[in-house]
Parts: sequence; structure tokens; C-alpha cells
Amino acid sequence: MTHTQPAMTITHQPVLFVGHGSPMNAIEDNAWRRQWQAMGRELLSRGTRPSLILCISAHWLTDGWTLTAMSNPRTIHDFGGFPQALFDQRYPAPGAPAMARAISEQVRQPGSGAPLALDEGEWGLDHGAWSVLLPMFPEADIPVVQLSMDYRRPAAEHLAVGRQLAKLREQGVLIVGSGNVVHNLRTMRWNASADQAYDWAIEFDRVTAEHIAAGRIDSLADFQQLGSVAQMAHPSWEHYLPLLYAAGAASADEAPTFFNEGFQGASISMRSVIWG
Repeated sequence: MTHTQPAMTITHQPVLFVGHGSPMNAIEDNAWRRQWQAMGRELLSRGTRPSLILCISAHWLTDGWTLTAMSNPRTIHDFGGFPQALFDQRYPAPGAPAMARAISEQVRQPGSGAPLALDEGEWGLDHGAWSVLLPMFPEADIPVVQLSMDYRRPAAEHLAVGRQLAKLREQGVLIVGSGNVVHNLRTMRWNASADQAYDWAIEFDRVTAEHIAAGRIDSLADFQQLGSVAQMAHPSWEHYLPLLYAAGAASADEAPTFFNEGFQGASISMRSVIWG
């Protein structure tokens, strides 16, 4: 009798960096949101459904690094001045306290070597997370854990945490960094088209894309060497840092694919990347 070996379940997940831009992208029918929807469908069609989404958002900054560890993370509306329809949005994805505890032991904080801290009730899912996950995975049935960032720490340490996250991909964890390659709200021009941007925005976006395409991941952590261009692209750099986590979690032999190339308001790069 011939015995057929059962097919192996492949749990390896890709890693994403998503330029999230305006919170309104979560509900407006625009090119950015349509691409997020298409990306979510494409990922689910691969037949390797994530067991967990680990999201690193530009909007959760803490003393040290922390994971959400509550069973039902709340939807945080951390913005103002937008229509009520945006505040009405909810993303009721479950949390994953047990997975958060396991990840906290696998990933160590740079410098101290301490486990990642656990937040069992304070935070939730901020708009950097839910505004992109809502279009990508509208069923909200994949558990989500957020990882905070310690903004005080140097860029190289954020990249180092990202490299530690790489092993989670083999455990079925989809890693999603959510920020923007260029992010300067003070200089936005809302009437600008997607192909219009300031020279400094175009330059920073171009150099960053070249580093990613060439696999020069360490160079991404040296972004401040671009001087005034970097300062204009990121008056503060919390929207850039999630890219370092995603790029750090990518393998050297994985060719990156760009999507949503273009700008919102002339000073926000929507460039997004998938590895794997």
C-alpha cells in the first residue's frame, strides 16, 4: 500500500511597510485604499493565512518597547478635525495575550536585554494600525498585536528590533510597519496630485527606495546623514521608524516590491513595500 505524505503547512509570512498617510484613507474611495484592499485579497489568496498580525505604528511611542496584550484591543481615534464617519469606525480584531507574552520573551530590548513590556489594558489599535488593516482585512478576524517604539533610542536600535522580529514570520506572524517614507504635515498642499511633491520629498523618497531595492538596510538607519533633506522629510521621525522594523525583518534574499508609489499633499510619501 502506498502512503501519501500529508502536505506540509507553510506558515512563513511576508513583511510589509505601508505608507498610511491621512486617516481619511481608511474610508475614502481612493487609489491608496483600493491598493490596500487588493493587497489584503492577494495575501489571503496565497493560502497561508496569518495566525497573527504584528503592527508597528508611528503613533505609539513609549519608554522602552511594549506589546499590547489585551484580549479585545480598543479602536483608538487619535486625531481631530475629521468627519464623524471616521470616528464611527471600529476595528474589532481580537488581541492575542498568549502570543504577546511569547513574543515578549523572544524579542529583547536593545541595551537592557529585558523582555518586551506588556500592556494589558491601556492602549489598543491606533489609526496607524487600523486605518490600513480595515481595508486590507475587513473581516477583522485575524488577531492583532501592536508593538510600540521607544522614540528616544537611535535608529540603529529600531532596526535591531526589526531583525529580531524576522523569526516570528516562520511562526505565521504577518509583520506590518505603518508610517511614511516622507512625512511633513506643516508643508502639505492638499490640492496636489499624487505625482506632485517638493524636491526634497522626491529626493528623500528616491534615496530611501534605492537603499531598499539594493538591500542596503543598514543605510536606512543612517537617514539623518541626508542633512537638510532628511530634516524637511521628517521634522520628527516617528513616521520613518516603522520602515526600519519592516526592513529589518526582511531576509537578504527577498526582493522587495513597491506599491502605492506617489505622494499625498506633496509632502507625504505613500510608498509601500512588501518582502516575501
